[in-house]
Amino acid sequence: MAAEVLPLAQVKLPSGPSPVTAEQRYWRSFKNQKSHTSTASWPISHISFPAANGAATSNSLVAATKVNDLFAVTSGPRVDIFSIRKREPLKTIGRFDSEAHCGEIRADGRVLVAGEDSGRMQVFDVGGGTRAVILKTWHIHKQPVWVTKWSPTELTTLMSASDDKTVRLWDLPSNNPSRMFTGHSDYVRCGAFMPGGNSNLLVSGSYDETVRVWDARAPGGSVMTFKHADPVEDVLPLQSGTTLLAAAGSAISVLDLVAAKPLRLITNHQKTVTSLSLASNGRRVVSGSLDGHVKVFETNDWNVVFGSKYPSPILSLSVITAGAAQEDRHLAVGMQSGVMSLRTRLSGAAAEKARDRAAVEAARDLLGESVDVIIPTESTSGRRRVKLKPWQRNFRQGRYAAAVDEVLDMSADGYQPVTALTLLVALRHRSALREALEGRDELTVLPLLKWASKYMSDPRYLGVCVDVAFHLLDLYSEHVGGSEELAVLFQQLLGKVSKEVEKAQMAIQTNGMVESLMFGGMQ
Repeated sequence: MAAEVLPLAQVKLPSGPSPVTAEQRYWRSFKNQKSHTSTASWPISHISFPAANGAATSNSLVAATKVNDLFAVTSGPRVDIFSIRKREPLKTIGRFDSEAHCGEIRADGRVLVAGEDSGRMQVFDVGGGTRAVILKTWHIHKQPVWVTKWSPTELTTLMSASDDKTVRLWDLPSNNPSRMFTGHSDYVRCGAFMPGGNSNLLVSGSYDETVRVWDARAPGGSVMTFKHADPVEDVLPLQSGTTLLAAAGSAISVLDLVAAKPLRLITNHQKTVTSLSLASNGRRVVSGSLDGHVKVFETNDWNVVFGSKYPSPILSLSVITAGAAQEDRHLAVGMQSGVMSLRTRLSGAAAEKARDRAAVEAARDLLGESVDVIIPTESTSGRRRVKLKPWQRNFRQGRYAAAVDEVLDMSADGYQPVTALTLLVALRHRSALREALEGRDELTVLPLLKWASKYMSDPRYLGVCVDVAFHLLDLYSEHVGGSEELAVLFQQLLGKVSKEVEKAQMAIQTNGMVESLMFGGMQ
């Protein structure tokens, strides 16, 4: 059986060089992707990693964070514990009566706390064994607990926030909260400790569109309140301890706690921003949104330095660090579809192995395998026949002049110059270009001259335009005296060629002067 005749492949024009910044190269190096799908495709609502915050963090906590190999992923009524090195789940905590929220691992990697829809909070021992053991249970909140966070300075101190509009401070050995903060008038869905020496300060964001700062040492209500235009989905303190980010609606506000005023409103997302994370030792901020976009911001002028698109709305993300220098290792993104995408930045020996493997694969693709026959499958033999355009049918059936007339009609709807270039290049390869251009009258020669004159100055079209012009001069120059319009177009073509020659001569002269200056400077 004869092989299927495929449509003529369109010519790919060379594109100009696009500037690639060092920041883009860095974030594109997170490419060793691995995906995990939650049981029953529950949405990935939270990804947590215990990172050391600020220089004032105790030495014991910093050391514990550096040796920690765990991060937690919350989805539905369970929390999965993953290994940072292996990128595989090590154990699963499913001892929840309802949907779990905000599974957070302590900095030493031994204890995890999580809340749930019933209002219950549980603390688990995750440091040893294959199963997590319940260490503590609190059932003080009467509505879903959405936030549980460990203190950055004290191993036994944690906070919680709930739909009962309260924020509470806890001491692990105690059965009751050590402090309760009230003042929000709607659900409290996010919160955090301020880092470093400000760990007595807590911050919370609520659906009452406010961000409140609380001081555990001061009696009464919040010490500072920022009003937003939308419900607050996430808050993120910077390592300085004086700046706070708040995600409200599709915007991210940068808040100065010292001056008690907003510094900047970032509006690069199109839909609600759901998650914020620090990266590059606090020099970058990563955001995820329901529009499926992840964006990276630098923290000086808050410009976007990188962005990527995911196939589903993003509910959570975290930049996970590893090693003594706390270098960025994984970009973990949790989506509404129940898929967690884990992109890894390789370094050291692992990066060398990946480069060698890529070189071997590239050589294999270039040289090919020792294959004599390819057996067709349903995917190759059962393909639907592609519907050809009129010029493609004329080209396939040898009616070259008709095909050229159709693609060179610049007044037609859907005209594309690259299609004309594709056909003319194919005719040149078949030695059929002269056949397609000869035997014409004045009306059919004029579009050819107009097209060649228009694209003569484009270096991507220059070769084909020169061939077409030579053929037209050879075939129709003797008829110029009998047609005024034909003479005008040939004169325009000559003028266009003369200008291009002048430009080329000027470029050569300029290049010579630049080289002379360079050689003179080297002596």
